[in-house]
Amino acid sequence: MAKKIVSDLAVSGKRVLVRVDFNVPMKDGVITNDNRIVAALPTLKYLLENGAKVIAFSHLGKVKTAEDKKTKSLKAVADRLAQLLDRPVQFVAATRGASLENAVAALQDGQILLFENTRFETGETKNEAELGAYWAGLGDLFVNDAFGTAHRSHASNVGIAKHLETAAGFLMEKEIKYIGGVVAAPQRPLVAILGGAKVSDKIGVIESLIDKADKILIGGGMMFTFLKAQGKTVGKSLLEADKIDLAKSLLAKAAARGAQIILPIDVVLTKEFSNDALSRTASVDDIGADEMGLDIGPQTVALFSDQLEGARTVVWNGPMGVFEMSNFAVGTIGVCKAIAALQDCQTIIGGGDSAAAAIDLGFADQFSHISTGGGASLEYLEGKTLPGIAAINDK
Repeated sequence: MAKKIVSDLAVSGKRVLVRVDFNVPMKDGVITNDNRIVAALPTLKYLLENGAKVIAFSHLGKVKTAEDKKTKSLKAVADRLAQLLDRPVQFVAATRGASLENAVAALQDGQILLFENTRFETGETKNEAELGAYWAGLGDLFVNDAFGTAHRSHASNVGIAKHLETAAGFLMEKEIKYIGGVVAAPQRPLVAILGGAKVSDKIGVIESLIDKADKILIGGGMMFTFLKAQGKTVGKSLLEADKIDLAKSLLAKAAARGAQIILPIDVVLTKEFSNDALSRTASVDDIGADEMGLDIGPQTVALFSDQLEGARTVVWNGPMGVFEMSNFAVGTIGVCKAIAALQDCQTIIGGGDSAAAAIDLGFADQFSHISTGGGASLEYLEGKTLPGIAAINDK
């Protein structure tokens, strides 16, 4: 069943609550990456241009102490949002009470306010019924555009949705279309590229994709657990020893179901975890006992590029190496370029580090979709029901 989207609602003159994902990285009170704010603009602009009174809200980081409240305010986000929208954004430094209620009551059509970090309320992450009902009472309609928290059942998404007509924002709609489409009915061949540090982070996704993908290409730190499962020596490379048997079973399951799991054939090796360390590129059959692999090698980039040829759907989640260190980012950059160059293909990045890499490398416009949710996109790819999406009204 298709979900309602914001354009299905009659918003003129209405108070519209909008759950956005403004969980942006900050350092010393300064936003270091505003991608998530930019991603919310189409929904917010649509509502403002169509005469809604917009009440936006989000969480920011984890809030566990009084000290966290001093560093996790959304004030800087409100200032940046005002710049991007080129209109005033009223910031309300409260999550409930008279100051918030009065600010909402004073809103005019086409005006917007942002209230304080939802996680300043302890009941937010517990989905306390009273808190969800209180926030719902501030509005007439609810638009959920925060895919990054769709896998959580919180008061600010599921709780509010119990009380108001609820629709997906345009960003949420894209996530449902692209990532949900991979799960439901992908165009084939479907090729998945999985990286990152640990097999344990991606077990559910790998098991799900064995049933759905035509090929699964594996890089990143997790490749060494698979290489070890094949009997290879991995030296001091990242290894989940307790997941070797699982890796063996995943390789066997893929072979039995006709899905190919393709592993790297060469790696960039070093003896110390440092960008300045001396390194060499070698076959995966030639890893020394005192060496660690920090990236896939050029032959693997070429192999993966060949395997991508002719794909109609590509899903990428997780870097191919320690891409934060420039000398070990070559594999991630190579794979990113190979995906970006594909023609007649839906290319989807499943959030997290791979999304950051594609954006930082300047490839954002060359992908069909870059997800804004790391954990949410992984759970969605597994085929799990996400509470935040389930709570949105069907058309």
